Amino acid sequence: MEATIEVAGLRKRFGATTALDGMSFTVGAGQVTGFVGPNGAGKSTTMRVVLGLDAADAGHAHVGGRPYRELRKPLAHVGSLLDAGALQPSRSARNHLLWLAHSQGFPATRVDEVIEISGLASVARRRAGGFSLGMRQRLGIAAALLGDPPVLMLDEPFNGMDPEGIVWMRTFLRQKAREGRAVLVSSHLMSELQDTADHLVVVGRGRVIADTTVADLITAASGDRVTLRTTARTPAMTALAGAGATVATTGSDTLTVDGLPAASVITVLNENAIAFTEVSAHRASLEEAYMELTREAVEFRAGEQA
Repeated sequence: MEATIEVAGLRKRFGATTALDGMSFTVGAGQVTGFVGPNGAGKSTTMRVVLGLDAADAGHAHVGGRPYRELRKPLAHVGSLLDAGALQPSRSARNHLLWLAHSQGFPATRVDEVIEISGLASVARRRAGGFSLGMRQRLGIAAALLGDPPVLMLDEPFNGMDPEGIVWMRTFLRQKAREGRAVLVSSHLMSELQDTADHLVVVGRGRVIADTTVADLITAASGDRVTLRTTARTPAMTALAGAGATVATTGSDTLTVDGLPAASVITVLNENAIAFTEVSAHRASLEEAYMELTREAVEFRAGEQA
């Protein structure tokens, strides 16, 4: 089976609310695709449509070229984690996984394998209801892996993870992509996706805003800006503004300069005898790039302080 997720022209309304407004993108094999956007952008609804939990009003969603409802033994085609709390709290972690495995015809040996992979071996016989959110996330990952599927789809898997868990999750996602799987990860933690994702689908108001590589998105957001570090901040701002640059303060000794290349910034500083410790091309963070892209797609904003 092809390791792909294809979403094409999805439209979905809930009463008067438009959840999906022509959502279209493809998740390819061998990479981690980050799926990001503000609350209400349509991420969870899209994932639910892919998994056949919601029906689209128009368009289609395919896993490996087929609708989810046509998949025999669906866990062998796509593993998903949408809600880490979707478990029977009185069952042990191992019994929860055994129940899922039995429903799909997978052997008990596979349960023990995914328990080991997900780091649950020491707590496998504890009641899942007593697990922290981070441990429930690991249990959800174990369930998603039961059928050794070529496609993985995870909604906010970093939630509740401690620092060790976050490092484990990053490594896990990259490893699954290296194995040739298609990995779709919804997350609001841009810092984690910057270190994990190869590709990014940014959505807002039910449609795709950007569909690009993480590297290209950061490069575009960085533009031609220059980062300047100097203790003589005010004289530097005055001199650079006089040379036609737009200057913004980004730290106690840091300025961002637009409108002048790095070489010209250095020339202006030297001509005005202004000391500096760094002039370098500005590299935007993924969070900066995301905020710029989604500025107009945020449904609700806090009011300004009086």
